[in-house]
Amino acid sequence: MNHVKPQVLKGFRDYLPDVMGPREAILQTVGSVFRTFGFAPLATPAIEYSEVILGKYGTEGDQLLYRFLDNGGRDVALRYDLTVPLARVMGQHKQLLKPFRRYQIAPVWRAEKPGKGRFREFVQCDVDIVGADSLLADFECIQVGVAVLQALGVPAFVMRINDRRILDGLMARVGVNTTEMKHEVLRSIDKLPKVGWDAVRHELAAKISFSDEQLSAIHTFLHGDMTDLSEDVVDLDIAGPGLQSLKQLLGWADDLGIRHSLEVDLSIARGLDYYTSTIYETFITSLPAFGSVMSGGRYDGLLSLFSKEELPAVGISLGVDRLLAGLQELGVLPDAGVSPQVFVTVYDASVSSYAQRVAQEIRSQGLRVQLHLQPGQKFSKQFKAASRCGAEVVVIAGPEESAKGCVSLKRLSTGEQLDGVMLDSASNIISDWLQSS
Repeated sequence: MNHVKPQVLKGFRDYLPDVMGPREAILQTVGSVFRTFGFAPLATPAIEYSEVILGKYGTEGDQLLYRFLDNGGRDVALRYDLTVPLARVMGQHKQLLKPFRRYQIAPVWRAEKPGKGRFREFVQCDVDIVGADSLLADFECIQVGVAVLQALGVPAFVMRINDRRILDGLMARVGVNTTEMKHEVLRSIDKLPKVGWDAVRHELAAKISFSDEQLSAIHTFLHGDMTDLSEDVVDLDIAGPGLQSLKQLLGWADDLGIRHSLEVDLSIARGLDYYTSTIYETFITSLPAFGSVMSGGRYDGLLSLFSKEELPAVGISLGVDRLLAGLQELGVLPDAGVSPQVFVTVYDASVSSYAQRVAQEIRSQGLRVQLHLQPGQKFSKQFKAASRCGAEVVVIAGPEESAKGCVSLKRLSTGEQLDGVMLDSASNIISDWLQSS
């Protein structure tokens, strides 16, 4: 018999219980927070027709698609994100009431170079509001993002916000007037936090023959704040609405006490191909080189690709697997609550039915219970099994206990033992022990 080497594709991973437990806990918390803001769940297929996805992320994005012909000869691709499928849904299901508020938690696939906290298959958690052009919708998404990270207990984070219209004002001031040139400049600017100004300046000079005055304007733009954006730096007719939006967002953040989580960063230039105004990226403060764990913005033009109707839209997306890797590095993974709290022994086959009834009764009180599956094994080995699986309490349900309709309880952390506990009282005692441990 030929044995196959057990391995996964590069950029993919198995999630063993010690990581999958916290991951599920994170996903449950995220979904719960989304629902508290009034977002409804949506599911879309993992595979779309390639024409639905192609051209929505630029040339670089198209090259990262997992694209193939299926058994019917159809040109299909695994979804790259959850936003374009949402746009397709809005074009296909015009009866949906608007504003349409949805969340989706699902895997996406990108054939990019794997790195630290970066995988080719990963779960995104998106909320989007379709059909509302009010800045309140933008702030709602920002608020959701902050609430999610607070609920997950992320020790310190910052959401860096910007507005594409301000960047457009800079481009107009320095004479960058074609889409291709604009994208080249913005890609260089977006690298500023990673490589610094000298590297960005060198890259810009290699792309476009900027004058010293133009480079000075770009430098002032990237290193100043909103008060430094005079007419010498940006075209205020273009940038002005974006500046006003940022000021309003910061004012609302002040009112709600979350201003400390927001920071204006004029170098952020994400989503070159479809973001239209507000944009934001979120970083774990103590892991500055780790990259963004949550991002989003307003993309008013994208949904018209699938419909004649102009639909404004804004959203935010959490990359769970990257966040999980970050929390793992910080040693602050959430308590998953997956290990059994209670271990029920099985003395021998004659009491297996009684032991099962005991386990069922304790489970009915909301406790996590593992039943030993090898009747007759020495009690010393059963107790070792209980300790290895992480249980706090061992329940003994032997012949004597079965005859009396009771159990014996032993608390592993202290060695305390209670004999002759009636079954209807056992769960309360166990709960008290667990709460005090």
